[in-house]
Amino acid sequence: MTAAFVLVLEMVVVIRPAQAAAGVVIDGQARFQVLTPTLIRLEYAQDGTFEDRPTFNAVVRDFPPPSYTTGVENGSRVIRTGKLTLRYRQNSGPFTPDNLTVDLQAGTQAVTARPTWPLAGHCGPSTVCEAETAVLSGGAEGMNDEPGYAGPGFVAGMWNVGAQLSWTQRGINAAGQYRVHLRYSSAPGNGVQQSVTLTAGNQRKVLRLPATATWGTWATTSTLIDLPAGDSTLSLRCEVADQCHFNVDHVAVTPPAAGYPTHVAAAHQAANLGGWRRSLDTVEAEDGRPLPVMMHEGLLSRDGWYLLNDTETAVTDQSGTTTPRPRRTSPYQDGYFFGYGHDYKRGLQDLRALTGPPVMLPRYAFGVWWSEYAEFDEAFYRDTLLPLFRSERVPLDVLVVDTDFKSPNKWNGWSWDRNLFPDPARFLSWARSEGMQVALNIHPSITTQDPRYAEVRARLNRDLARGECGPLGAGLDCRVFNMSDPAEAEAYFALHDGLEKGPVLWWLDSCCDSSRARPDGISPDTLFNALYARRADAQGRRGFSWNRSGSGYTGYGGGNQLYPAGPWAEHRYTVDTSMDTTSTWNMLGFASTYTIRRGNIGMPYESHDIGGHNYDGDASNLLPPDLYARWVQLGAFQPILRLHSNHGYRLPWDYPEPARSAAAAFLRLREALLPYTYSLAREAHETGLPMNRGMYLNYPEHNEAYTYDKQFLYGDDVLVAPVSTPGTGTVQTQVWIPPGTWIDYFTGRALTGPAVHDVSTTLATMPVLLRAGGILPIRTDYVDHHAQRPLAQVTLEVAAGGAGSFSLYEDEGEGHGHRDGQAARTRITYEQSSRSLTIAARAGTFPGAVSTRTWTARFRNVAQPAGVQIDGRPVSGWTYEPATRTLTVRTSALPVTAPVTITYS
Repeated sequence: MTAAFVLVLEMVVVIRPAQAAAGVVIDGQARFQVLTPTLIRLEYAQDGTFEDRPTFNAVVRDFPPPSYTTGVENGSRVIRTGKLTLRYRQNSGPFTPDNLTVDLQAGTQAVTARPTWPLAGHCGPSTVCEAETAVLSGGAEGMNDEPGYAGPGFVAGMWNVGAQLSWTQRGINAAGQYRVHLRYSSAPGNGVQQSVTLTAGNQRKVLRLPATATWGTWATTSTLIDLPAGDSTLSLRCEVADQCHFNVDHVAVTPPAAGYPTHVAAAHQAANLGGWRRSLDTVEAEDGRPLPVMMHEGLLSRDGWYLLNDTETAVTDQSGTTTPRPRRTSPYQDGYFFGYGHDYKRGLQDLRALTGPPVMLPRYAFGVWWSEYAEFDEAFYRDTLLPLFRSERVPLDVLVVDTDFKSPNKWNGWSWDRNLFPDPARFLSWARSEGMQVALNIHPSITTQDPRYAEVRARLNRDLARGECGPLGAGLDCRVFNMSDPAEAEAYFALHDGLEKGPVLWWLDSCCDSSRARPDGISPDTLFNALYARRADAQGRRGFSWNRSGSGYTGYGGGNQLYPAGPWAEHRYTVDTSMDTTSTWNMLGFASTYTIRRGNIGMPYESHDIGGHNYDGDASNLLPPDLYARWVQLGAFQPILRLHSNHGYRLPWDYPEPARSAAAAFLRLREALLPYTYSLAREAHETGLPMNRGMYLNYPEHNEAYTYDKQFLYGDDVLVAPVSTPGTGTVQTQVWIPPGTWIDYFTGRALTGPAVHDVSTTLATMPVLLRAGGILPIRTDYVDHHAQRPLAQVTLEVAAGGAGSFSLYEDEGEGHGHRDGQAARTRITYEQSSRSLTIAARAGTFPGAVSTRTWTARFRNVAQPAGVQIDGRPVSGWTYEPATRTLTVRTSALPVTAPVTITYS
C-alpha cells in the first residue's frame, strides 16, 4: 500500500478545514452528526479518537444545522429529526443490528432499520457475509442468473482451477476453534463429487459439496478450523477442475457449536433497487433468458434506507492530499445513514451534498458520437466519413479514433502512426474546424521497444514493473504503471503530452492491461478517472474521464470487484461506459435498465456502445435492421449517444429502408434535443438527480414503477419506453402510464394513468410521452454539430391538460466560466386555466449568448382555437393539425431580455 498521494477533487468541491460541527451528539465512544433530517453520520471509535477530516467520499459535512432533539430514554441514546428516530443502546460497543435501530416511514410502511456494517472483502463474527463481496480471482465472478440467492447475487466461475474467493475474518476475540459455514449450489446430475478447499493460514481443509436438486436450490455445509485472535484471511479455492462445479451464495464464521446464523440483512438487500458494476463487457445470454448480470447495491431501497459504509475510505485535506485512514487496533466504524423513506430524490440530493456534485460535462458530449474498432486514416475521416454525414444530414459532434492510430504498437504505442496520420496537428485542426471534438483511445501500458519508453525511464531513473500489454502485446516486454505512485503517474501523463496537438478527449480503455492504481482507501478505477479529470481541468477544460468505473483492472471476465471505498465519488469525474456489450435484444433492453440503476448511485452519465460492440450474426455482419434502429432510438434518450462496434455497420446508410431513414431521423432528434438534454445535465450537476430516472423516483407508491424497469423518465416530464422486441412493421409495447394524462410525442394520442397501455410503433416511432403540463424545448433548425449556430430558434413542445414549467439552461458549453456565473436561465411556464405559455426574460448571460430568439410553440392535445394572442395582441399565421390535435404558433425574433406570453382561446 502507498502512503499519501495528491489528488485534487473536482474544482467546485471545497474541502473545508475541520471545525466545530453543527448537529453533533457524542455518547461515550459513539458520535452522531445530524446532517439533514434524513442523513446522519454514525461513528464509533473505541479508542475515543474521532475523524474530523473529510474523506474521499464525504467531502462536505458542514451542512446548515437541521432541527432535531436528543436525549436518553431507557438506557438508549435517542435522536429525533422529524423524519426518523435513531436509538443506540448506551455503552454497548460497536454498532450492530442489536444495539442500533432507526425508525422511519417508507410510504405507508413503518420501517425499523437495523444497519449492518459490511466491509468489502471482510466478514464479522457470526455474521452472514455475501460471497460476491469477497475478493474474487481466477475467474470467479458475481452472477445472478439462478433463483433463490440472497443479496445482489452469488459467486460463479468456480470451475476453473485457481478460481478463488477470499476474505478477512474480523472480530475473533480469542484464539481457538471456529466453524466456517457456506451456502452453495452444486452440479445437479453431474455424478462427480464436488469439493472446495478452505484455507486459513497454514491450514487446508477440503469440504465436500453434495449435489443440489437444481442450480437454484441452495444447501449449507460447514467445517471446523482453528483461528487466532484478531483478523485472519480465509479463502475458498478450486483445486480439481471437474470437482468445482458449484456456486457460493454466502459465508459465515461462528463458534463451533453454533448453527448457521440468521441473515439479518436479507430482506433489506432484497429491497435494494440496484446500483452498479464495473462494466457489461462480454455479458451475453440468449434472447428470452435473463442476462447473468450481478450488480452491487445502490443508494435507493424500497424499505427507505441505506448505510454508506465509509470506514476504510481515504481521508483528504485542503491541499488535495489523500492519505489512508490510520490503522486502528480497536473497533472503529464510520458511515452515513440515509433515511429518505420513499422520497428517493431527497436521498440522491443528500448524497450529492455529502459527496460533491457530478461533473458538468461540455455541451458537445450530449450530441452524436461515432467510433469503430478498426484502422482508419486521416483521408478516410476527411474525404469519406464526414462527407457522408453531411450529405445524409446526420449530425456529428465527437469523432472517436480507436486504438489503431498508435505506433509502434497498435495497443499501447505512444506515437502517432505517420502512415495513417502524416500530420496529426493538421488532422486535429481540421476536426475542430468542422465542429468535432476528437477522442483518442489509450491503454495504460508501454513496451520497452517503444522509443518513448526512454522518456519514462529517464523521468523515473528506473524501470517500470513488468506486466501484461493486452491482446496485441504478446511476446513484447511490457511495462505497466502504478498510478498510486505520483512519479509514475506524472511519467504516464507526460506521454500524453506528446500525442496531444490540441484539446483531446482521452478514452481510457483500461480493460486488459495490468497497469493499475494501488491506492489504500480508493478504488483503482476512481483514482485513474480522477487523475484524468484533474489533468483536463487544469488545461481549462471541463475535466472528466470516459472509462469503466468503480472497481479495478482485472480483465474482461472479472473487474467487478467491490472495493471498500465504493463508487460513491465517481460522479465527480467520470462518464461511465458499459463498454464491450453484445448486440442482442436482451442487451438492448437491459442497457436502459443499467443506466437507470447507475443513477441510483448518483451517476448521471452512462455511455453504451449504441448498437452493441460484439455481433455474431450473418456473414454481412449487419445487425437485423429493426435491432439497429431500436438501438439508435434508445441512444437518442440516453445521457450519451455513441455509435460503436468492433465490426462497423453502425451508420444509418449501412441499412435498408425503413431502418435507414428511422435511424437518421433519431440521430437528428438527438441533436435537436440538446437544449433539453443540456438543461437536464445542469440539473444533475446541481441536485444529484440522474438524467434517466427510474419511474419510482416520481411514483414510489405504485408497484408498476418498479416492475416496468426498462422505461424511464427523461427529466420529470418525458417518459421513454425503449422497444426491445423485434419487428420491422408495427410493434406493440406495454407501457405503464403514471397518474394523469400523457401525450404521445409522435402521434398526439392521449393516454391516461395509472394504467398499462399497449403503444403501437413502427421503426419511425417509439413510445415517448409528454406529461400534461410538461414542456420540452428542442432546437428548431438542423445543425451539423452543436456549435454550428447559436441557439436562436427554439421549439417548445407543450402538452396541454395540466400546469408545468421548465428552466432552460445555457452557458458557453466548455471551460470554467459557468463556475463564475457565466450562464443563463429562461423560465418557461404553462398555465392550463388561462391556456397561456409565458417565456420569462432570460436571467444571466455568457460569451456567445444570443440577443434575440425566435420561439415556436407547439401545443399538444388541444381543440382548434378561435384565436391566438402574443402579449395580448391577436396574431394570424398559426396552424392547427386536427389529426394530432396540435396548435403551432411562431413568433418573430424577440429580445431575450423581455418576457413573452402566448395565449390561445
